[in-house]
Amino acid sequence: MSVLEEFKHLEIQLEAIESATNNFAVDYLIGEGGFGKVYMAELLLSKGQTTVAIKRLDLNMGQGNSEFWKEVTMLSMYKHQNIVSLLGYCDKNDEKILVYEFASNKSLDLHLNNKDLTWARRLKICIGVARGLAYLHNPAGTQQRVLHRDIKSSNILLDENWNARMGDLGLSKFGPANQKHTFVISNNIAGTLGYCDPQYLETGILTKETDVYSFGVVLFEVLCGRLCLGQNDKNHSFTDLGEIHPSSLGVFSKMAYECLTRDTKQRPLMDTMVTEHERALEDQNPIVLPPHRQEGFSISPNQNRRIPTNPHSLSQRNLSKEGSSTSRNQNGRYEKACALEKKNKGQKNMVDENDKE
Repeated sequence: MSVLEEFKHLEIQLEAIESATNNFAVDYLIGEGGFGKVYMAELLLSKGQTTVAIKRLDLNMGQGNSEFWKEVTMLSMYKHQNIVSLLGYCDKNDEKILVYEFASNKSLDLHLNNKDLTWARRLKICIGVARGLAYLHNPAGTQQRVLHRDIKSSNILLDENWNARMGDLGLSKFGPANQKHTFVISNNIAGTLGYCDPQYLETGILTKETDVYSFGVVLFEVLCGRLCLGQNDKNHSFTDLGEIHPSSLGVFSKMAYECLTRDTKQRPLMDTMVTEHERALEDQNPIVLPPHRQEGFSISPNQNRRIPTNPHSLSQRNLSKEGSSTSRNQNGRYEKACALEKKNKGQKNMVDENDKE
């Protein structure tokens, strides 16, 4: 089966795209990137009328036929909730067009200095990207993995619920896995200035750690609320540190710094990044019980509830669970329990003294 036949089910007629965008009218234009211009339109697909993002290849932007088919191939092979979904393509009359699901909140770079983007929401976005990248890096029992090569905030799309989806796999490469050597020598350096791993730029050696470095740059952008390069608001620097729990900030910043370490062997795996950022989110949003129920309890690591750390705390919890209308009875029962405990302790001491004799 030829490549065209394999992806025939994804083909969309050029006439339908031209009609949906009114021949690519500027009114439908929503952005522009390294591949070309992006339009928003309504297309009738198999699942009905659908809002889509239409990316039209511009050869003057530096990408071409190979990147176009790489995107079609990779997005058809690798499907994940944190990777953008390819809905179709068009390759006709010198037009090369990719059709994606529409991300209503566009890309992360447009929201870095958005004060409404809370720290918890920023962490969830980072977790989503980490999960998607971990999926690409995981060889799943094979001897190859996917290396993205162009991780940056403008390639991270956000849907209406702020769920992150990685896009632009046109520059990606297959890298060896579960072998003695797990790197690729790349003659054509690809990526974006500011996000590209210096080791990769200097040597042309491409590894999964190259993506980890780029992800680390994105983490600092998320923390600082500004792009690593380009025009930035000089009056805006960091995300509101006052809303960040110190423990959450500690975990996050540690991971970000480790991503950028020059020694690639010291950079964390993406699976580790997922786990640590989930921990940062838990530290940011701890389960808080009323003050009268907190002493003597700790968070169970396996369940979203608190467990007693000493036997006496259980009686305190039971004595305080009814409510304010029975507080007198609770206090009385608690005092009796304390008196009984004191009496039993005294009897035990007497027995101990008798044993010594």
